[in-house]
Amino acid sequence: MLFSDFLQVIAVLLEVAVTLVAVVIATRNRKTYGWCIAVTFGLFVLFDICRIFALPVPDITHALIFLVACGSMLYAIWLIYRDTGQAA
Repeated sequence: MLFSDFLQVIAVLLEVAVTLVAVVIATRNRKTYGWCIAVTFGLFVLFDICRIFALPVPDITHALIFLVACGSMLYAIWLIYRDTGQAA
């Protein structure tokens, strides 16, 4: 296994960990942005697995996965901004 392949596997495992922590934030702390973060990183895991295993996924599907993930994170950041603005 090449070192770059090893790094990709580690990155996917970290993305899975972020997804799990985000689900905990969403369920235990009842924060909607936790779900958005979980969706974002779950889609990143899907995106990376398709790339790592060279699955025959059309380019438009890759692009849509990435677009939805970025939109989900943007919404999460907006929710965090609103949440912290109310606390101040």
